[in-house]
Amino acid sequence: MRAVVQRVSSASVSVDGEVVGAIDEPGLLVLIGVTHTDTPAVADKLADKTWRLRILPGEVSCADAGAPLLVVSQFTLYADTRKGRRPSWAAAAPGPVSEPLVKAYIDALSSRGARVATGRFGAMMEVSGVNSGPVTLILDVDA
Repeated sequence: MRAVVQRVSSASVSVDGEVVGAIDEPGLLVLIGVTHTDTPAVADKLADKTWRLRILPGEVSCADAGAPLLVVSQFTLYADTRKGRRPSWAAAAPGPVSEPLVKAYIDALSSRGARVATGRFGAMMEVSGVNSGPVTLILDVDA
């Protein structure tokens, strides 16, 4: 699994003009991608890493501060752009594989006490965030 994590002062995601998930206080905006070899154990490991990542002001984590997270699925994180101008999506897991793993990631965060807002899996979403810092990290987790 791969996540792009941004420290934000606020963030939201909309589908068809309707806000379906939002955080209106400092926290993390997490774009999450799934590849073919990912498992629920990988989702749990990434959730723990995200939850305990010390990138909020004062070098504290969401776990320390009780800060919220907005999690948005994004298969394009596994784009291969090494050849040509048209990305390959071959490394991204298909929806029937990735949707349960994105849910497992969200459930793992929630089970740790996180306040989690989400997008809508598979929908065309508009994501807005006010990056704070700016701080943006890429997290990769293997089995």
